[in-house]
Amino acid sequence: MTLRFSVCIEPGGPAFNTHPLILCFWHRGIFSSTWAFRGQGIGVITSQSFDGEYIARIISAFGYVPIRGSSSRGGARALLESRRILEAARTVAFTSDGPRGPLYVTKPGPVLLASKTGVPIVAFHIAVEKAWLLRSWDRFMIPKPFSRALLCMSRQMAVPSGLAGTQLDQFHGELQSAQDRVREFAELNVSRVGGPGFPSHRL
Repeated sequence: MTLRFSVCIEPGGPAFNTHPLILCFWHRGIFSSTWAFRGQGIGVITSQSFDGEYIARIISAFGYVPIRGSSSRGGARALLESRRILEAARTVAFTSDGPRGPLYVTKPGPVLLASKTGVPIVAFHIAVEKAWLLRSWDRFMIPKPFSRALLCMSRQMAVPSGLAGTQLDQFHGELQSAQDRVREFAELNVSRVGGPGFPSHRL
């Protein structure tokens, strides 16, 4: 509640509360992302592990809909449930490098889902000026109170239907580039929040 947020959206990007979208972000940003997008009924892919169960209970309290499954277990069922949520005009969010990494390496699930539903992908990243970093594979971030935070959202990425082979690889690469781009921008500019061009406000 004490974070000083600013929001930056690339040209061609959506309004902050646009639905439906396929949102993609990095696993280490779960903490701040849960607060920023709360109360919108967004479906979130969570693993079927013990950690996934813990996360599912927390995000439910903030108005999210847990979708159990991951790239390593229950992935097909998770994609089917995600498709149902998108067809109901609600947004779905992925931690693209979860649940076990590698850090900052996207998986193809969001691109496959976009190809099957026609819903655009938007990458986002929340950089936090001051945070505690856990000694986990993702260097999980817990923001320090009263820190500056910059939420950067990419332009919308439309994925054609029926992708396969090299076409799928192409859009997978575009998603990777988008997530890298918004992360780099947010981390380079978070110290400017509250200054000219980056007014701060509470989300």
